[in-house]
Amino acid sequence: MKLSSYRAIAAGVLLSSALALALAQQARSQISASPTLTPIGVSSSGNSSTAWFHDKAAGQAVACRTVEAKDSGLSGIQCVVTRLP
Repeated sequence: MKLSSYRAIAAGVLLSSALALALAQQARSQISASPTLTPIGVSSSGNSSTAWFHDKAAGQAVACRTVEAKDSGLSGIQCVVTRLP
């Protein structure tokens, strides 16, 4: 093959690569990392704790409390959501 053939092949590869990059969709994150819940208060009684949050955009209040296991350890957190008037 002649040098001009190699240049033509290289130019074709370069052009097709540039076109593929131009047509490829940009990566978009689907995770909203900005929190929407604003903490508004906490309380505790004995071994249980409760935290309250407010979501201004949705007009909701969220209350979350710790749940104790039978062996006096933490077994989870329960949350309740309600819509504000």
